[in-house]
Amino acid sequence: MQLSVQQVYRSPKLKVEIAAVEQAVLATLYTIHYKHRVEITVRMVGRDESHALNLAYRGQYKPTNVLSFAAEVSPMMVEQLGYEPLGDLVICVPVVVDEAVAQHKSPQAHLTHLIVHGVLHLLGYDHVHSDAEAALMEGLEIGTLARLGFYNPYV
Repeated sequence: MQLSVQQVYRSPKLKVEIAAVEQAVLATLYTIHYKHRVEITVRMVGRDESHALNLAYRGQYKPTNVLSFAAEVSPMMVEQLGYEPLGDLVICVPVVVDEAVAQHKSPQAHLTHLIVHGVLHLLGYDHVHSDAEAALMEGLEIGTLARLGFYNPYV
């Protein structure tokens, strides 16, 4: 796996460890039995960058916890590269910390959940179009987080 973690924004309330990010990505891939070599970028940002991206790509006038930008690469390009670029996750650290406090979770647990959630989006999973898709995605998240030693984020 090729992983790039860009920490543009830092918070004393949430220490981002590259090994933990990598573990969350790998556990997600393992949960769905994904066998391809992948490339992924995870960018940790502040409110301003998250707000600008959320407005530009989703029409939402506010920062959000995670945005997923799936790569659009042809099978021929994947074959030539020897790995599959999945895309980019953009995680807003201050929103993650605020949500964790409001939900009585550790910021690390919430960050891990959002990485798992975002990777599933990069792989084509969705929770918006149907309750069945949402249930499938939540089940995969719960299983992956349990494998990593975290509790069910939905209870």
